[in-house]
Amino acid sequence: MKSLFKEIFEYHHHFNQKLIGEIKTHLSALPERTFPLFCHVLNAHQIWNARILGLEQFSSSVIVHPIEACSSLDDDNYHNTLKILDSEVLLKEISYKTFKGDEFKNIVRDILFHVNNHSTHHKGQIISDFRQSGIAPLVTDYIFYKR
Repeated sequence: MKSLFKEIFEYHHHFNQKLIGEIKTHLSALPERTFPLFCHVLNAHQIWNARILGLEQFSSSVIVHPIEACSSLDDDNYHNTLKILDSEVLLKEISYKTFKGDEFKNIVRDILFHVNNHSTHHKGQIISDFRQSGIAPLVTDYIFYKR
């Protein structure tokens, strides 16, 4: 299971890095929501990693970073996820509070699956933004990546 998670997060990291370049190139032609949505994906990943690792997390998932900071943030997210996969038990329960102050518990495996699913969902929205703006999007399908 851990090896599968490593492959999936490697895939997300690969295409996040490519999307950063594409967003930077086409920023003025994309809808206003596109770049903040991409930042949201990075922020949510950081927040979940921090909850698992007991690190300081971002104060919000809607922070819009300078585009120049996104590559480094994505690198940090990827490497922290690898650290989780190398050091944590997937069935370990993590307690955390939402930004509203609600307390929850989930296991590491479910959190990592959520981060993956969340990233895939919003990546599809971003790709749709490219298409609707008349810009040929990256082909980000996992199977194409594995080929």
